[in-house]
Parts: sequence; C-alpha cells; structure tokens
Amino acid sequence: MKKGRIILNGIINENPTFVLFLGMCPVLATSGSIYSALGMSVCVFLVLLLSNIIISLVSKITPDEIRIPVYIIIIATIVSAISMFVEAFASGIYSTLGSYLQLIVVNCIILGRAEAFASKNKVVDSIMDAIGISIGFLMAMVIVALFREVIGTGCITMNNLNGEQIFQLRIIPEQYCISLFNQPAGAFLVLGVCVAVFTFIKEKAADKKKAKEKELAEKQKVANEATNA
Repeated sequence: MKKGRIILNGIINENPTFVLFLGMCPVLATSGSIYSALGMSVCVFLVLLLSNIIISLVSKITPDEIRIPVYIIIIATIVSAISMFVEAFASGIYSTLGSYLQLIVVNCIILGRAEAFASKNKVVDSIMDAIGISIGFLMAMVIVALFREVIGTGCITMNNLNGEQIFQLRIIPEQYCISLFNQPAGAFLVLGVCVAVFTFIKEKAADKKKAKEKELAEKQKVANEATNA
C-alpha cells in the first residue's frame, strides 16, 4: 500500500471518530474547547506513533498468547512517560486534560491500531498509519470543539502551554450563547451532526467516483467496438 494512501485512509475511510467510532470518551470529554482538543490530539499522536513503531518492531518475536498484555504494557509505559513530560513542560494542558491523559492507555484507537495494523506491517507503514489516524482524530476533535466552544461560550480562547490566555476572539454575543453545548448532551448532539455530515459527504464522493468510473468504462467500450469494427 502506498504511503500517501495509508495516511488518506486514516483521515477518511478509517477516520477513528467519524467512521470507526473509536476513542469516544476523549472526544466527548475533552472537546469543550479547541485548546483542550489540540492538547489531547497531540498526546494521542505521540502515543500512537511511538506504540506503532515499537509494536511493529517486536510483533514478530512476541508469542500470540501474550501479545495483548505486551501491547498494553508498551502503551502504558509510553503514556506514563508522555504524561510526566506534559506535566513538567505543559502544565496548562495537563490540568485541562486531567485524568483523561492517563486514560489514553485504554483508548481503543491505540490498542486497535496496534492489533489491526502495526503488528502486521513494517515500521514505515506503521508510522504512516499513526500519522493518518492522528490527523483524522485531530480533525474530528477540532471540528467538534469548534462548534461546542463557539455556540456554548460565544468565543474562541487560546492559551499557552502553561494555561495562560494568549487571545480570545468573541464571535457570538454572550446573551445568545447556548450553555447546553458546554455539557455532555451538547457534545453528543454536535458529534451526531458531524458524523451525519461527514457520512453524507463521503457517500456523495463515493457515488461521484463510481459514476466517473462507469462513464470511463462506457467510453472505453465504445472505443473498443469502434476499433473492432
């Protein structure tokens, strides 16, 4: 499989949030703001990248009977290291994500890609898969967070790594904000709408591709008939 194809597959055909419905816990819990969504996405990318690389390297020497426990130990070690790194150098992100940072250990995106892809493919392909899946996850997180933050608070607020505010952009007057979107029910609502729109666009693109392929096949058939005549 071509490297670009692997990345594109993770963004569209196997988007972890909008297609595979993996990692719903962090999507719903940490998408209240773009700041927290970006923080979670970066952490997931680092864990997924490192775990894919290591699991791809050790998969052939790992007995099938213990492969899942081995994968979990690898992922847990990586998450612990990244968690300590974030706590030390990005205290704002650490406090915003809270326990959800440690819960990346049981995020089904990480273990799912380890079992479904990294354990069966070479290191380079596993890296491409981590990049594609991470971009797909980032896209979903930012889209959901954008709608929730703008509709729920009326503004976009961005902080630095220590949690200090960098800027705040007011888009909707405060009196017109809908606080429901700051709550879990709002997260489910926005996610549902986003999934519906993503699925509609994806199916339309697939139908357009099939129609184009059919048209090309018909033209080729006519050209072959003309040549035979």
